[in-house]
Formats: sequence, C-alpha cells, structure tokens
Amino acid sequence: MAAKRGPRNGHKYIFVVGGVMSGVGKGITTASIGKILAARGLSVNLVKIDPYLNVDAGTMNPTEHGEVFVLDSGLETDQDMGNYERFLNRDLGPEDYMTSGMVYREVIEKERNLEYGGKCVEAVPHVRDAIVERLQRGAKMAKSDVSVVEIGGTIGDFSNALFIDAARVMHLAHPQDVLFVMVSYLPVPSTIGEMKTKPTQNAMRALNSYGVQADILIARSTHPLDKKRKEKLAISCNVQSDHIISAPDVDSIYDVPLNFERDKLSETLLAALGKKPKQNPDLSEWKKFVEKTHNGNGTVKIGIVGKYFDTGDFVLSDAYISVIEAVKYSAYAEGVKPEIAWINAKELQDGRMPVEALNEYDGIIVPGGFGETGIEGKIMAAKYARENNIPYFGLCYGLHMLVIEYARHMAGMKDANTTEINPATPYPVIDILPEQREKLARKDYGGTMRLGAYPCALLEGSVASESYKLQATSSKLISERHRHRFEINPEYVGQLEKAGLVFSGVSPDREYLKEIAELPRSVHPFYVGTQFHPELRARPLSPHPLFTAFIKAAKERRG
Repeated sequence: MAAKRGPRNGHKYIFVVGGVMSGVGKGITTASIGKILAARGLSVNLVKIDPYLNVDAGTMNPTEHGEVFVLDSGLETDQDMGNYERFLNRDLGPEDYMTSGMVYREVIEKERNLEYGGKCVEAVPHVRDAIVERLQRGAKMAKSDVSVVEIGGTIGDFSNALFIDAARVMHLAHPQDVLFVMVSYLPVPSTIGEMKTKPTQNAMRALNSYGVQADILIARSTHPLDKKRKEKLAISCNVQSDHIISAPDVDSIYDVPLNFERDKLSETLLAALGKKPKQNPDLSEWKKFVEKTHNGNGTVKIGIVGKYFDTGDFVLSDAYISVIEAVKYSAYAEGVKPEIAWINAKELQDGRMPVEALNEYDGIIVPGGFGETGIEGKIMAAKYARENNIPYFGLCYGLHMLVIEYARHMAGMKDANTTEINPATPYPVIDILPEQREKLARKDYGGTMRLGAYPCALLEGSVASESYKLQATSSKLISERHRHRFEINPEYVGQLEKAGLVFSGVSPDREYLKEIAELPRSVHPFYVGTQFHPELRARPLSPHPLFTAFIKAAKERRG
C-alpha cells in the first residue's frame, strides 16, 4: 500500500493525472480539490499543464480544443483555467498556466544565451528541470500553501511524459510534500451490465512504469463505486481503500466539491501531506449556490447563435463554455433555470432554419468568433431580435454583427460590413485596430491581439451603467477582458449615433475605442453588444451584471 507520510513544512504539491481516456474530469477534479482546500483556510494556486507544443492556446481551433480562456494578463489559456477561476472565485496569473511550447521556448532561449555553459542541451535533464523551476516559481509568486497541478492528457501519452517525470523528481526530493491523484474512468458496458476495473488497473501500471505511484484514486463512472470494486482496486492498484473516492456522474459539476467533502477528501489530502487544517470546511455559500442549481421557479429559453458547434456527428458546446456558465449563474441568481439551445448560424444563413424560429426564444446570444462562416446568419439573428423585441446580447463578434446590421438597415449604409470579411466594403463599420495592421502584415498572429483586462468608462443612465450600477466617472471604471483585432470604426460612429445607436462604453484613454453599443430601454428591452468578453469574469458566487440584466429581460419576455 502507499506509504504513510510524516509532517513536513515545505510547500505542498498535488499532481492530478488522468487514466483510461481524456475528458473524464481532471479539470473539475483539480478545481474541486482547490475549492475544498481553500474552504479549509489554505491558500491554493491551481496550475494547468497543456502538453501541446503551442506556446499558448490562442492559435488552437475551438472545435478541436474548446474555448480559449483569457486571463487579466492577456495570456490565452485552456478552458480549464476558467473552471479554476470560477471555483476559486478569484483571478489567476500567467504563472498558473504552462505548455510544452512555453517550456521548450524558454530552454532554447537560455541555450542561445549560453546559459547552459556550452553543455549539450537535452530533454532530460534540462527541459524536465525547467518544468520544475516553473512550478516552483509559480508557487512562490502565488505565495500559496498548496499547488494543485493538472497534467493534461492521459497516462501513456508520449507528449506528457516529461511533465510526469518532473513531478516524479519533485516527489523523489521531498516525498512528504508531493501527492499524486489519478482520475480514472470505470466503464459500465451496456451489453455486460457490470463496472469494469481492468482499464484502471492498466492505467495504474502505466503510471507505475514512470516511477510514480498514485496516492489517491478518483473513480469516475456513470454509477457509484461499490465496496467489492473498491476492494479490488485497492489490491490491484496499491492504493489504500479509504483513498479511493467514488465520483459518479452528477447533475451539476458544482456538486463535485460537496461530494468530495462527504468522502472527507480534504481531510485525507491534508493528512497525507502532513498538514493541519486551519479550520473546518466552510462551504456554506457554495452550498447555497448549488441548491439554486437544482431548484428554480420556471425557465428561460436562451438561443446561442454560433458556428463552433459541429465536430463530426457531435456537438461541441465546450467552444462556448464560459458563455454557457455565465448564463447559468445569472439565471440561478434570478431564480430560474436556463434552457440553452444551440443555433447553427450556417443553418440560418442557408435557410435550413427559418429566422422566424428565433421567436420561440426568450433571449438570443451571439458569442465571439472569427472568420466568414455563418456571418450572415448571425446578422439575420441580430436583425430579427431587434425588430421583434427579443433580448439580444452580442459578445465581441456579436457586437460587430449588431453594428453591421444596424448600419445596413437603420443608418442607410447598404452593404456595410467588417473588413475582416470584405476588405472592399463601401462602409467598413468594423475595421482592424491600427496597431494590428503591421502585425498581420508580418504574419505575427500568436498572442498579438488586444488581449487581457482593459478599463471602460460607462455612459450615465445607459442600460450598461444601470446593469453595473455604476456612474461613469474617471474614478469609477469597470474592467473587462478582451480578445480581438477588429473594432468599431470611429469614422462611422457619428452616423450610427444619429440613427439611434448608443455607444455606452468607451476606453478612457482612447475614446475612439467603443466598448459597448446598445439601444435605449425606450426602444428595446435589452439590445446590447460588448467588445469585451464579460463571460470571462462571471463566477458562481458573483454572476456578471450584464448577463443578469439580459436574463431579467428574458424573464420578462417569458412572463
């Protein structure tokens, strides 16, 4: 069995690895471990390791990798970083995210600067040691008690082997300070009707071949783990039976921390690390939120008009995961449950779905995106929502669609467009940021958009200002995260305003940058577009005010 651990005063590391297959919940497990340890009064930083050679997640296709989550710093990261922030209810820094590309680039730059003193630079030890250094540096910058580190991929993957080896050498140096948690899937084949443990046994043997033994096993499955299989896993996987945690499918991912605490996981983790808890678990606010996810007096039907849905014969909602969760938080806060429907903009555009079908929704969201595919379908959705008083919320690209639609049909600018799609449009109401032209000319794409947190001044008395409950003064600004190259063209702002469009949010240092466009309440119940991505700041315990205002309007339409 796994060895008992004695007390030690060093910084603690918990490494979370995955067995059998991807997508079994390593990210939610990591976020939940962080949540329950924080509820014990510990300072926690959560780290995501992506084994891809991409330097960041910004150049990854959403239909392959899911949503790109942007931090305040502007770093484009994996969507799991969003879960981490939402569960911890705080912002994370760039030191909490790592890719193979980041590490290799750092090592190569050091080699070019002769920092290795002429040695032959190799994956082991130099790349591996650079991983250890980044983890230690991140822990120091976070000033945390515990680092919970999710290693992406599945045990046995070639691409994550160096990261597992880095964790191994950290454990070898300070065994009392490092724990390994394996999240593995136990299938229940319908034709057999029995939970099978063999895939997990094989995954554990593969992990052992790296020189690593898991201390805790999170047993993911469609069903709870029974006593017989727990005993079998304990013997075959060399894990104490009370360190095997049953993690069946749940209605909401937000149930997971509470389920872990029912099995006293935080107590088990702290005991194994030789660390005394600072307090009894305080999850009272989280429990109140979770109760709201299961209750509600009615529903609101929200249609998300996007284009990153189809991946083969399946729907990939992960491309818009932060939008989906932001809708949920505000709906729960308003005492209703959201019914979210995926509307493929390409089907609106080619007529496979009649635009009149949008009338059945209480609210319509057009989220962010890039490129030409489905753009006319999104513009159709914006027009129909405006003309039929359906609450509309445009996020980044959704703002651009709002402006293009309004320019075409209300401001007399026929064929208005964005230069991203039609550089020869007679009315380029959306155009590239001036500082972006040179970057695109030299094909400098990675990490070069307008990224991260920027301030925004609100127009007093506007829908946006009422939603934030702020007055637009120089001393009281909102801050939101951005990810874009194209902006509302200031040359056409006057014409759009004359036609009735209100620009209720502007950049305080560059007023020509319009951050929010809207129609007044006297004209439309809620017709708002934002250049920034408010979904990136929505949290379970603090819903985003613009999403909440949108849901309120959707509730009124439903009523």
